[in-house]
Amino acid sequence: MAEAAIILLCVLAFFVLLIVVSSVKVVQQVERGVVFRLGQVQPHFRAPGLTLIFPAVDRMTKVNMQTVAMGVPAQDGITQDNVSVRVDAVVYFRVIDPVKAIVNVQNYNWAVSQVAQTSLRSVIGQSDMQQLLSERETINVELQRIMDQATEAPWGIKVQRVEIKDVSLPEGMKRSMARQAEAERERRARIITADGEFQASKRLAAAAEVMAQDPASLQLRLLQTVVEVAAEKNSTLVMPFPVELLRFFDRAAGAGQPERAEGHRPDLAERLAKAEEDLAKADEPSSIGSADDVPPVPGLEAEAPIQHPGIESPKQPPQ
Repeated sequence: MAEAAIILLCVLAFFVLLIVVSSVKVVQQVERGVVFRLGQVQPHFRAPGLTLIFPAVDRMTKVNMQTVAMGVPAQDGITQDNVSVRVDAVVYFRVIDPVKAIVNVQNYNWAVSQVAQTSLRSVIGQSDMQQLLSERETINVELQRIMDQATEAPWGIKVQRVEIKDVSLPEGMKRSMARQAEAERERRARIITADGEFQASKRLAAAAEVMAQDPASLQLRLLQTVVEVAAEKNSTLVMPFPVELLRFFDRAAGAGQPERAEGHRPDLAERLAKAEEDLAKADEPSSIGSADDVPPVPGLEAEAPIQHPGIESPKQPPQ
């Protein structure tokens, strides 16, 4: 009898130990425990740490509270401007109410995936191609609003962010967009070139006006151009010789004559009067025997103009 009692106590102790072990549960930091007691869900979930449940009465389901990054399969759709596109995205969501996530939906991960696909198709149909390519932030916000409205209140799942990863266009549309972009760049290049020509013409007109006030600046500019062209060793320069430069040399050469050095040049009447006076003096009788000994007339000698190659002598007005 004593041995039977010991065996019975050992069996009871084993069952008690088994019940205790099965009633002790550990909830991780990233999890929450939802307890069903006799098939009814308890309103309060179990916090992380060590918790106790009744083995035969309670059943606990652990729910992960971490943010889940779920890829949305690429969806084919037609935009509002009748362009066929293929768009894929990624959804970031997390469980905020473990009780609703377990009770109200059977598999919340699969449910969120289906909501993301249908919402993505809806947004594609309501947008045009330009919005899909350039206004992705607006489309992401709209997708998040649609999905959050469908998942937060009934399922206890918060959609934190939705991002469109890629927008695939047909090859024909890509070629058309490439031609459009090329034409746009060509238009901008022509406008910039025309604007540059217009600004250059205004600068040249202003420079010409400044040079017209001083003719010597034209000669300096010509010499500067010659220097720039002469820097190339394999170039041949044909340079016209300006008439103004020859006249400058003419005035410089005549500066050494006595009458020009004095700064007074007699006019035509004075030179004629001087010539007549010299002729009158020449008609007086003199001791000179031959005509070769007669000295030249100074007035007539000054009448002869200086000839230079390439310069026409000014015509004298009739007397």
